[in-house]
Amino acid sequence: MEIKVNPKERLMFNAFLMMFVLHTAQTGVGIAGLPRIIFMEAKKDAWISVILAGILVSIVLFLMIKILETYESADLYGIHMDLYGNWISKVFNILYIGFYLSVTYVILMNYIEMVQAWIFPKMPTWLLMGLLLFLLVYGVMGGIRVVVGIAFLGLILAFWLLFMIYTPIKFMDFNHLQPVLTSSPKELLMGVYKSSFTIIGFDLVLFLYPYVKEKKKVLKYALIGTGYSTFLFTLVTVVCIGFFSEDALLKTIWPVLSMFKILRIPNLERFEFIAVSFWMMVILPNICLYFWVASRGMKRVFRFSQKKAIYLFAILLWVFSLFVKDRMTMNTITDKVGSASFILTFVYPSFLFVLIKLKYLGKKKKGVGI
Repeated sequence: MEIKVNPKERLMFNAFLMMFVLHTAQTGVGIAGLPRIIFMEAKKDAWISVILAGILVSIVLFLMIKILETYESADLYGIHMDLYGNWISKVFNILYIGFYLSVTYVILMNYIEMVQAWIFPKMPTWLLMGLLLFLLVYGVMGGIRVVVGIAFLGLILAFWLLFMIYTPIKFMDFNHLQPVLTSSPKELLMGVYKSSFTIIGFDLVLFLYPYVKEKKKVLKYALIGTGYSTFLFTLVTVVCIGFFSEDALLKTIWPVLSMFKILRIPNLERFEFIAVSFWMMVILPNICLYFWVASRGMKRVFRFSQKKAIYLFAILLWVFSLFVKDRMTMNTITDKVGSASFILTFVYPSFLFVLIKLKYLGKKKKGVGI
């Protein structure tokens, strides 16, 4: 496997699209339940945990870009090859391929559960999974430019949902947010940790970087995209804390969607039906990006046809959907993937940054060119 990726000009995209890609990668099905998850740990200071998580994302993202700038045009698969050699690098690369495939699975299953709970309670999981996988495969088969285009259109088409939060804001009780800083530092940090699965996605820069034309502008646009995500997460968390009572927020699985119940539109009694249906436009860029990275890894690491990998992974996801029969099992899987996401997205890249700097510092001392 070659360390550097030298894609053809027709496969590359402009740097400004990176802010759309990273934002849509971060904003998926998780945002619907994020306020409750963080509130369970940090209580009324949950919004502070979200801001701290956003700051942590910015720091780790900066380290990731510095790693990528060291290699000029390499992805994480190639960086592993350079650092660990042929065999050990495969272990790390398989781990990331499996991780992104697992993230795709969790997003799909959680969205299917949302659809079954709100719209079609009797529709079987395997049928919904099959329909979503058809869209997923169709999008990813178009290549990286189509996937990036889906991310761009996904944000544009779903942007109107942000304005729907105006009505819940009018019914907020700001006393629910006071007094501030009553949570301990441990509780705030636990809130940051619990939000890790929702805010991942910015790590995809480690795989998309070689396909960006103006690489010097990647950091700026990446920070803009993740900054907007942090603003959005903070906004919905503040509104949910102010809108719901403490007991109600703890018992509401998807508080963001539940707030849509109060919206009233002429000739439309249940607006949340529209919100859940349109939420597919929010998760579609998510799953396309993660799925593309996983299938691309098969080609990079094992020289396996990416087209065949797409079909193989789609079949695996559909088969795995048959084994989950209850919410408790899915919650356990989500928690496990969430724990892995914190290590692979926040901890490991920081370690990788130190390792690479030590390696090339040693080369400089020996007089070897980088």
